[in-house]
Order: sequence, then structure tokens, then C-alpha cells
Amino acid sequence: AILALRLDDRYPGEEGKRQILEMYLNQVYYGNNAYGIWAAANAYYGKDLTSDAPEDQLTVSEAAMLAAADMINKQGGVKLADGSKGKIVVDYLDDRCNAEEGISVLRRIYGTDAVVAVGPTCSNVAEPLFGILQKKADDKGDSGLQMPVFTDVAIKVGLAKISEWAFRNVPNEATMYSSLFHWLKTKHPNAQTVYGGVEEDFAHSRASWYAVMKDRAEANGYKVLGNSKWLLNDTNFSTQVREMKNANADIVAIAAHPFTTCGVLKEMDGQGVKPKLLIGLTSSSSIE
Repeated sequence: AILALRLDDRYPGEEGKRQILEMYLNQVYYGNNAYGIWAAANAYYGKDLTSDAPEDQLTVSEAAMLAAADMINKQGGVKLADGSKGKIVVDYLDDRCNAEEGISVLRRIYGTDAVVAVGPTCSNVAEPLFGILQKKADDKGDSGLQMPVFTDVAIKVGLAKISEWAFRNVPNEATMYSSLFHWLKTKHPNAQTVYGGVEEDFAHSRASWYAVMKDRAEANGYKVLGNSKWLLNDTNFSTQVREMKNANADIVAIAAHPFTTCGVLKEMDGQGVKPKLLIGLTSSSSIE
């Protein structure tokens, strides 16, 4: 209490509180030999906070992750089943949505004293990565990796069934889109037609539209008017959006990554395409 009063005297008011918080963030230990927020941002996310470039700034979720890990670790860590405590270590290991790199990242983590891994986010990485895990826990005849792996957004059907070591905190796509289209029917009864946009050369995007979104829309009474196709590396979407405009559907459902989704949305704005509703994959909710 005395120390708090002295700090308050030396750093008065709201500006003083800001200075105290800034000093704390710049000195506190974040694990992984990182002291201060700059070192932590660089160690965990590969970012340089001294740069003014937008890509070098921490997002809210990244800052929250560092703050949460720091708070949990200061309280002793996470209690494990045997009663011991485990500390949270946040490492930035980018698989670049590539299956081989994702598997390599997991093998690196497996070689440490880590007890659980969180990731990947891409379904096309999660599927083969879960495939190198032991299928059934404690199966002596299975030499697969024995480590719990959580994915937070990978939603391809059947992922969690690949291995008993694999977990996710989202429903599979069929369940999710059934609930979504049922909800839309209730909340927006005047919307009757759907038109799709799909990243044709990306397996999960293609499967999401043809096997799930389109099917679940029709099952909930919507008329699907067709779809436009583009490729993962495309940058021009004028033809696809023209097709979309001609269809004039009430709902446009896009199964694609953020970079092509952004290009399509920009072209839609340019051509004046304004459906009543837009639906996108979870990956399209990123900052882009």
C-alpha cells in the first residue's frame, strides 16, 4: 500500500497511470527469455514494435494472449492432472497454412517438454497433422505422436474423429451451416435465394461450398442460383462479380480465404452488388 501511494504521488492522475502501465509492460517477464512487450512481440509473433508498419503492430488478440499467459503464469500456472503446475509458453510457429510445415512444427513442439499444442487453424493442415497422431490413446501398436492438439477454427467435417489426441472447440461445418441457415430463415424470411463464390483450387474452400454450404442452404429451403469460381492467386474478380450481379440473389455465400474474399468484396462494391446478406467462412473474419 505504501509503495502504491508513492507511485501515485510520483505519477498522478490518468497520465500517471498510463506511465506506470507502460513501464510495467516494458519490463515484465513474458517467458521464453523475453523481458518487456517489445521482446515478447518479437519472440512470439515475429513483430518489431519500433516499426510504424501496420503488420508490425500487435493485434488485440495477440496482446490479450500475452497478457493472459503472463497473468496465469504469475498465479502459478495451470494445474495438471498429477497435481503439478505447468506454465504457458506462447511461441510463434507459423505453418503458413501448409500441411508439411504444420507437421514439421508439431514435431518440433513434440520434441520439447510441452504437454499440449494449440493449432493449426487451417483444415487442410489439421487433417494430415492429426493423421500423424496416435489413433487411439495408449495403443501400444500405434507409433503415432501422443500429444493433445487443439484447433480453434478448423471446421472440416470429421477432423476430431481422426485421433483421440485431436480436439477442437468449434462444431463441424455441416452442423454449423445447418444452424446458420435455419437461423437466417427465422430472422430474414424475405431472403429466398443463395449464390455462391468459391476458391476452386483450394480443397477445403471447394468442399465447404459444394458439400456443405450449398447442401445445407437447399436443405433449409433456399434456392441456390449457381456459383462463381476463382483461384487462390487470382487478383481480378470482375467476371465472377458480374456473374454474381446477374444472378441477383438475396444471399451471397463465399467459401474462400481473406485475401481473395477482400478482392471479391472490393469488386462487388465497385459494381454495386449489394445482396441482403453475406455469408463467409470463419477465415474471412480476420483483420483483412
